[in-house]
Amino acid sequence: MQIKGLENMTDDQINFELQRGARFVVFEYCISIIILTFKRTSAVCFIKQGESAFGRALLYSLISLLFGWWGIPWGPIYTIGSLITNLRGGKDVTGDFIAAADQDADARESFY
Repeated sequence: MQIKGLENMTDDQINFELQRGARFVVFEYCISIIILTFKRTSAVCFIKQGESAFGRALLYSLISLLFGWWGIPWGPIYTIGSLITNLRGGKDVTGDFIAAADQDADARESFY
């Protein structure tokens, strides 16, 4: 799994940033085709403390604004929900991500 924002960072650097308040987030977007509406999330993004998530959220919000409204009835509902989530800085998945990484590390240790 590729995480945007982690390029060339070591585990120690990531842990340091997490202690400072960095977080892993996903952004939502919605695409509709008349009677079909798809609500999806972006790839996981690493947002450092003091870094704005607005620029990354903007792309997914624009996708929802342009392509999300058209589905009946869920298009407008999912589009508004996606915009709210993105304007709040995305959905924080830091806890889930750390738990999965710990579980993966435990699995590797038991394998060897």
